[in-house]
Amino acid sequence: MSGSGKCMKNDKKRDFGKKPAREKITPLGKKGRKIGECIFCKLPEIAILVQNDLALAFFDKFPVNEGHVLIIPKRHVVSFFDLTEEEVLGTWRLVQEVKDLLDSRFHPVAYNVGVNVGAAAGQSVFHAHIHVIPRYEGDVSNPLGGVRNVKKSIVPYAGDGEK
Repeated sequence: MSGSGKCMKNDKKRDFGKKPAREKITPLGKKGRKIGECIFCKLPEIAILVQNDLALAFFDKFPVNEGHVLIIPKRHVVSFFDLTEEEVLGTWRLVQEVKDLLDSRFHPVAYNVGVNVGAAAGQSVFHAHIHVIPRYEGDVSNPLGGVRNVKKSIVPYAGDGEK
């Protein structure tokens, strides 16, 4: 991975002989990109903040807040749910390491940590990744509910002022 321009190969067999279903265009490309086209797989080594044998972390190119980091498995996998148990552990180990690095460098007061799986959930780069987003006092007017504010609840959340 790091600097090689290619992801570790996915275990799953793909049938490239069939015409793919119409793909939705996302802000950063097509959902069905070939492995060699993944922007995370082409990440320059200099961009890597920390890494272990199975995962690496880097600053988000389009940060929500100062210090926003993405953690990815080194193997190209579209969905977080397709990671091996070892990859899940490897990526989550980096979450704590990244948090410690961000604490010392940016001094946030809180964090949002999350994963978007699929276009309907907001995934725009189809290589599994974890967002580590530092939060700062006053960065939003009312942070109550955190990620619950992505969309209106189907059952009102009284603690968030929904009716």
